[in-house]
Amino acid sequence: MMDFGKSVVIKGELSGSEDLTVSGRLEGHIKLPDHTLTIAAAANIQADIFAKAVVILGAVTGEVTAGETVTIGATGSVTGGITTPRLALADGGILLGRVEMSPRVAGHIP
Repeated sequence: MMDFGKSVVIKGELSGSEDLTVSGRLEGHIKLPDHTLTIAAAANIQADIFAKAVVILGAVTGEVTAGETVTIGATGSVTGGITTPRLALADGGILLGRVEMSPRVAGHIP
């Protein structure tokens, strides 16, 4: 698993072949079609996200697409759209946008 800390700022496209935790700021695109992306509580993400599973504990602005599941924790927020077969929203989590839940998403991450 790779972890990017709070002081790291990334602009552009981030892709990888392992689970990833982002604690800093990222603007652009994230692609982890076969892995889990965790957005830490201190993170501020302005990006379109494509991953197998996404765990959101920080702030995300953009489109989130997951092949398996999206989990928004009590400290997490999403402003934008979510497309996934399964969505979990903890008490205190914030979702401002649309949700499309479809089993067709699995295996069709761009």
